[in-house]
Amino acid sequence: MAVAVGMIETLGFPAVVEAADAMVKAARVTLVGYEKIGTGRVTVIVRGDVSEVQASINAGTESVKRVNGGEVLSTHIIARPHENLEYVLPIRYTEEVEQFREGVANPPNITRQQ
Repeated sequence: MAVAVGMIETLGFPAVVEAADAMVKAARVTLVGYEKIGTGRVTVIVRGDVSEVQASINAGTESVKRVNGGEVLSTHIIARPHENLEYVLPIRYTEEVEQFREGVANPPNITRQQ
């Protein structure tokens, strides 16, 4: 399974929190970090299967519209980032997020009660 990286850059911190929440709720992705760029620009970064990252980006982009003053400035997905990027940029799985990665890879069996 190719592990993609997806990013949403917003204007304003509340907008990026809303986007991140929607992203992890909508798809089986792991939130690996965020970057404050300056002048109100904040980027949230997720990792996961390519199709899951795409679904999370779509959900996150839509959710920002609910934030007063929130604005999506850019989005991008890299399907199979080169391993060197993980050592230079803040896109790798760290010990702090590893527990969430395990939950995404092995979701609990949920049985529906009738």
